[in-house]
Amino acid sequence: MSETVIQTRKLKKEFVRDEFHVVALQDVDLEIQRGEFVALMGPSGSGKSTLLHLIAAMDRASDGEIRVLGGNLRELSDREIAHWRNVHVGFVFQSFNLIPVLTAIENVELPLKLTNLNKKERMEHAKTALQLVGLGDRLTHQPKQLSGGQEQRVAIARAIVTDPDLILADEPTGNLDATSAMEVLTLLSRLNKEYGKTIVMVTHDPHAARFASNIRYLEKGELLPVGQTPEDWASTIRAAG
Repeated sequence: MSETVIQTRKLKKEFVRDEFHVVALQDVDLEIQRGEFVALMGPSGSGKSTLLHLIAAMDRASDGEIRVLGGNLRELSDREIAHWRNVHVGFVFQSFNLIPVLTAIENVELPLKLTNLNKKERMEHAKTALQLVGLGDRLTHQPKQLSGGQEQRVAIARAIVTDPDLILADEPTGNLDATSAMEVLTLLSRLNKEYGKTIVMVTHDPHAARFASNIRYLEKGELLPVGQTPEDWASTIRAAG
């Protein structure tokens, strides 16, 4: 029986600054089941990264409901959200966000410093995560000694080291060459298929989206119906006009 791990109802996000008022997301209804690999696609400004940040509790919704892993994120305090995110979410950024002066294993260890594990246990977990992403021979290398693809794999190791329920990736191949991008996408696919990780990935690249089991499109802050592409949406708008 499938289990819904991400559910939004009429989710809305507005940004208001001085006289500027932008509706980034409008009435988004979304359901994602445990073990799915979902790609969020859409043009720049469509709201896909905003939606990902709301799922990760890195930002708060303006209105509507968002439930992740059974909890209502809008009801949690800032302190509760920080703990919840560290336990349940592994986030992969486009720009890697590694600490330049730390080694690969030290970068991967960072999320574990918020747990009750001692130093030896943290290093063992970090080493295992790096071995899983194929970098067991790069433990003591600093980011400047790694290729872009290797840096992103370190970032993925950091994201999975706490064994999170969700892996959220924001344009994870955006700064990579084709070969490195393939390595990263293959790794994400393996984490989904072999380890059952639920993955939500924002991407503008149709090739990257093909690694997902489900693709959802956003257009001007609205989530298109299941199976509908931006081309379908545009045709519907033209017909209605």
